[in-house]
Amino acid sequence: MQRIVIKLGTGILTKGIGEIDTVRIQSICSQIAELRNRNIEVLVVSSGAIGMGMGNLKLRSRPSTLPKQQACASIGQSRLIQCWQNGLDPYDLLVGQILLTHEGLRIRNRYVNAKATIDQLLSYNVVPIINENDSVSAFEIRFGNNDTLGAMVASLAEASQLMVLSTAPGLIDMDGTGEIVPVVENIDSKIESMAKGTNSPTAVGGMIPKIQAAKIATAAGCETFIADGSAENIILRLIDGESIGTRFVASKAPLVSKKRWLAYFQRPLGSIQIDTGACNALIREERSLLAAGITKCDGNFHAGDVIDVVSQDGVPIARGECSYSSHEIHQIAGKALIEIEALFSDRTRFEVIHRDALVLL
Repeated sequence: MQRIVIKLGTGILTKGIGEIDTVRIQSICSQIAELRNRNIEVLVVSSGAIGMGMGNLKLRSRPSTLPKQQACASIGQSRLIQCWQNGLDPYDLLVGQILLTHEGLRIRNRYVNAKATIDQLLSYNVVPIINENDSVSAFEIRFGNNDTLGAMVASLAEASQLMVLSTAPGLIDMDGTGEIVPVVENIDSKIESMAKGTNSPTAVGGMIPKIQAAKIATAAGCETFIADGSAENIILRLIDGESIGTRFVASKAPLVSKKRWLAYFQRPLGSIQIDTGACNALIREERSLLAAGITKCDGNFHAGDVIDVVSQDGVPIARGECSYSSHEIHQIAGKALIEIEALFSDRTRFEVIHRDALVLL
């Protein structure tokens, strides 16, 4: 069964600050119902909670203080979920609300539980409506955006397509033709330089997080679209293969689930620097990281925490679960295996980061 994630921006769901565009929501719900009739599972990542709360409080611009943003989210989230249920009622489809935080997805067992919940909801023919838990999560409000969340959900749910629908018609080549780029095979520095920000009073990010979202989703093997969510029947037209907006081609060698979790769902708690020989062992030979190649350790972390691995010039090249604490790393850095065995005689494995728990960046 095909599975897709649809991310919808605040500008698509509202007609103004706090004013819900019920006609637009009804149109989207009609398209979701058609997808379900085609045996396509749909997850919706819906922005709009803060914007709707702003409308209730008669605020004309996005609050600058965290408590005000959290209050707006708290007020707006219940309105948002009710709008979706009202829109899907005519099609006898139930809504299931999922509020996520980056911290929740960073912890492996919570990540696995979130996926299990999504899978179960879809098996019940329920449409999951997903948002960040903005009313309690300080970091997500201050720096987060639902484009990145949409990509993380697409990766978590192992979706085949991600549709990022907002007021942006696609990626525009501002320094070249001025036209929408129809297809992106690889997201390189040239593509990233085309991204611009946003001046919307209710939105955050603009094109920059959309490109980042496309990088995350395509690395997970998920084809990604950036398109104008106000275009008529946009979801069905994209599913049917019509060329609208910008299509980002999925990686032909996607990362497996554990390595996606390491690469995109983590905030590393420290780092270790390695020499050129260790870099070559990781990148060219795909080997585990051993202590002999470590030249420096930064941060305070425990065994099992996720850390970055950086080259001699400070560039992150890999990320993984460290088998030693930062205190232990200081003891073993640069040492040969026979010396480490003497220090940790109770261990049976001595890799600092095993290759199965390491992802190249």
